[in-house]
This record gives sequence, structure tokens and C-alpha cells, in this order.
Amino acid sequence: MERNYAWKKYQDNKDMKKVMDFAEGYKSFLSECKTERECCKFFEKKARDNGFISIEEAIDKGKKLKAGDRVYATNMGKEIALFVIGKEDIADGMNILGAHIDSPRLDLKQNPLYEDTGMAYLDTHYYGGIKKYQWVTMPLALHGTIAKTDGTSIDFVIGEDEEDPVFCITDLLPHLSADQLTKEAKKVIEGEDLNILVGSIPQDNNDNDKDAKATKDTVKKNILKIIIDYMNSFDKKTGNGKYEYKEEDFMSCEVEVVPAGKARDMGFDRSLILGYGHDDRVCSYPTVEAVLRAKKPRRTVCGLLVDKEEIGSVGATGMSSRFFENVVAELINLTGDYSDLYLRRALSNSYAISSDVSGGYDSIYSSAFEKNNSAYLGKGFAVNKYTGARGKSGSNDASAEYMGKIRGIFEGNDIYFQTAELGKVDQGGGGTIAYIFGNYNMNVIDGGVAVLSMHAPFEVISKVDLYEAYKAYVAFAQEA
Repeated sequence: MERNYAWKKYQDNKDMKKVMDFAEGYKSFLSECKTERECCKFFEKKARDNGFISIEEAIDKGKKLKAGDRVYATNMGKEIALFVIGKEDIADGMNILGAHIDSPRLDLKQNPLYEDTGMAYLDTHYYGGIKKYQWVTMPLALHGTIAKTDGTSIDFVIGEDEEDPVFCITDLLPHLSADQLTKEAKKVIEGEDLNILVGSIPQDNNDNDKDAKATKDTVKKNILKIIIDYMNSFDKKTGNGKYEYKEEDFMSCEVEVVPAGKARDMGFDRSLILGYGHDDRVCSYPTVEAVLRAKKPRRTVCGLLVDKEEIGSVGATGMSSRFFENVVAELINLTGDYSDLYLRRALSNSYAISSDVSGGYDSIYSSAFEKNNSAYLGKGFAVNKYTGARGKSGSNDASAEYMGKIRGIFEGNDIYFQTAELGKVDQGGGGTIAYIFGNYNMNVIDGGVAVLSMHAPFEVISKVDLYEAYKAYVAFAQEA
């Protein structure tokens, strides 16, 4: 079943501008939001600008929700759910678009700063599935949050502004790499060697104290002073006043190390986007845009953006937590009389698209793919009936009936889509949050955008696939 390239639909059509304009908005988002906290804050503001109120506000006001009302809930600043109340009873089910907003990266350890041979470093622990050798010798930025002992916190970014310094993980020169180059790729760079070089000037000892203790770790001490000055400058921006930061504050901070720089147009024809974090922000952005378009839908529309997917959807902000279930319970209570049976019916009767990326077919590495069942850049929205590894391990496997329903929606709305799975059967595989939706006994299928170089510091997507995903989400929200 050969699928056409979606570009054909737009080449002689005024809608080509819509494809390109939508991509510009996405590029700005991708450049600005490189952590789950930043994504959550961005989407919360966007929701409020479009008439959404928080569920807490609705509860405090004793508001009874009706068709067309728009509410949202956040979870620890890393997860957000948006709802547009439908005309039908919630017990009859919702139309849910679920994506994740975390991406593979490096995290600072809790005791990260150290000095070795006159160089200061930050020690890291990688997050998610990465090829470690891809992260060396490239400019890196720090995006973080420090929770202070007085109960306040500040957010900061260092390395994205042109005037900012950037950071780097060094590599061994080829002249001395005889042993390194004999290693397997997964061991060329070891996890404990992903240490970020952050400075080399020692602290000035004005008293000329030659005592060994006084001259120890002078570079580290100087870098710590610079970090404190940086933090205090961010404090001034937020109006929190001066706080005496100290090395122990690393224990209550979350700092994510990500590639520095903006998302860029790629290719002479500007048909592609090169950027960090397409997985899975290329699905989360059109998800929110689709939910914002819903006015008075037949069924309640939900956009759910979760954290921790890259490490198994665990923890309080992952899909496995009770956050989503609890929020739906609150929603039911705000629309009528709550009961556990009502909640179970609402979840079981819902339809969902687990919006996550697909591995795009790459002709350079064709041996890893099966041509007839791969996602191709430029062929539109990629639907995965199942994911998992090898024998479908860890997979949700959508029913034929639900697959037929999805096909009907897309075909009826002139949406270019393709079916795919992740590479050859015994080559590997991967999972999404779909199986967790499935645990509620709801119909769910995986669908998203094809990506080249998935989980690399910079990934590649097609602008037309992004736009077809947006249109697919809009159609699903309105008609499922």
C-alpha cells in the first residue's frame, strides 16, 4: 500500500503558507522550551490566554462546568492536562490526545562540581536512551531550577543567549585514540565520563597563602563564586532579592544539560527542521494547538502532556501516577455528582491517541528498517497499531475496529497518514504511554511524526508531517 507524499497536496495550493507558518510557531516553541518545566509553563500560559482556568479555581469558586468550558490542571510544574467540556456526559467517554514533554538529556548529579588538574567540571547522569558519544564536543546549555531553603525557587538558563558562555564535554584526540577506537560504540564514551568542562581560572588568593589547604580546588572555588553571582542575578530578575547561594544548594536543584542553540530550518527547500527535543515535543505542540481549537465538542476533549516517558513513565509526574485519574475525578465532580463507577465508565469509554514519534526510514541505515512497514518523512501522520520490542513486548496493540475508526476519521478529513512500526522485528523496539491508557480498558492507538536521528542531540522532522499531525489531532478531537 504505497502512500503519497503529503507535499503534493500543498505544492500548488495556498495552504502551503499554513504549513510553513505553523512550523515557525513550532520552531519558536522548540527553541524556547527544552525542559518539561519550560514546556508546562509555556502551555499553561497558552491555555490561560485562550480562556482556560485551573481546576483549583473552578473548585474554589464552586463552579459547575458545562459544555464549552475550558479547564486545566498541572502537576508539580512538569505535567499538564487541558480539557474542553463536551456536550455529552463524561461517562460516555472523552477524546484524549496524550504526549510527553520530557526528552533525553544529561542531568547534573546532586554533588556535581569538582576540580581536576586545574579544570572545573560538573558531573552528570544521563537521562533516557542516548548514544553517549553523540554528546561530546558540542555546545551545551544549562536549564535549571534551584529550590532554596526559604521555600522559594528560581528558574535559570545559561548558554542560550549569544552573550552567555556555553559548556562542553571533551573528547580524546584521534592521534591518541588507538585504544578508544577499538571499543564498542556503547563504550567509546562511558557514562561516568560525561563530565562538563565549566572553567579553568583559579581563585585569586590575595594574602599569598601558600598553605596547601588554602590553594586546593581554587578553580572550583572561583567557579562556585561565579555560579553564585549568576544565581543572584537571576534572583534580581524575579524580584526575590539576594540569596546567599552555596555549594549545598546543588542538593535541591534540578539542572538539565541540553544542546545550546535554536531549532533551524534544514535543507535548501526549508522542508525540514533540525532541533533538540522533537521527541516528543513535535507531538505535544500540535496536541495543544488542536485542543485550543475545540469550542463546544460533542465529547469532552483532553490534551494530556506528561513527564518521565523516556525513563518508563514512572514517578509522580509520569503517566503511571494517579494524576490523570485524579484530575478526571475532579472534573466529574465539577460537572455533576461524582462516583467511582462514573469515573471508571468515563475512562473505559474514552478514545485516545498516544501521540509519540516514529523512527523515520533512513536510507543510509536501511538494514535496520523494513521498507513496507516504516514511517517516511513527508508522507504525513504515522500511525502505529502496536509498538513494543521484538515480540511486541511492552506494547499496546490497538484493535482492528479501532484502527478502522481512526482510518475513517483521517480519510474523511483528507489527512495524509501512513502506518508503521519501529524497525525490523528483531532489531530492537520501543514503547510509549499507550499501554497505560489501555490499562483503563480504553481504545488507544499510537500516532505521531516520523523523526530522523531520534534521541540524538539534534533530530530531524518534516514540516508537512508536523502540519498533518496537527490536522489529524483536530479531526480526532472533533469526530472520534
